[in-house]
Amino acid sequence: MRYKGRSPLVSGKRIKKIDVRFTQEEFELILQMEKSSGMKKADLIRRKLLLDGERLLMDSKAVMNGMDGIGLELSKAGNNVNQLARYANILNKDGLLSAVIVDRFLLELRKYNKIKMELERLMRKLIRLLSS
Repeated sequence: MRYKGRSPLVSGKRIKKIDVRFTQEEFELILQMEKSSGMKKADLIRRKLLLDGERLLMDSKAVMNGMDGIGLELSKAGNNVNQLARYANILNKDGLLSAVIVDRFLLELRKYNKIKMELERLMRKLIRLLSS
């Protein structure tokens, strides 16, 4: 009589192996996670690394370039706001402050705030990525 077990896998067969060493504390944490999740260690590590770990991967060069670009624009806008404020104060003292100057000042201030909000959004995203 022929034994009928599980048929051989045609695709998806795991043939590659990675050896990893853990400290005693790390290993105990893995054992606790294994016990609480009901999953085998290999499945638990595979899931954490391949599914949950994807959130941890980020293109740090792209993030830094983005932050540098935003920082440069923020600095330019801040300089423009300061120059316009100084100019507006001089004109105001002489009684020559016009609506055009005030409108330009408000335009630069809005641009500055938009860039600042984008920088804050990027920072929150980075913090979420690092803390998850």
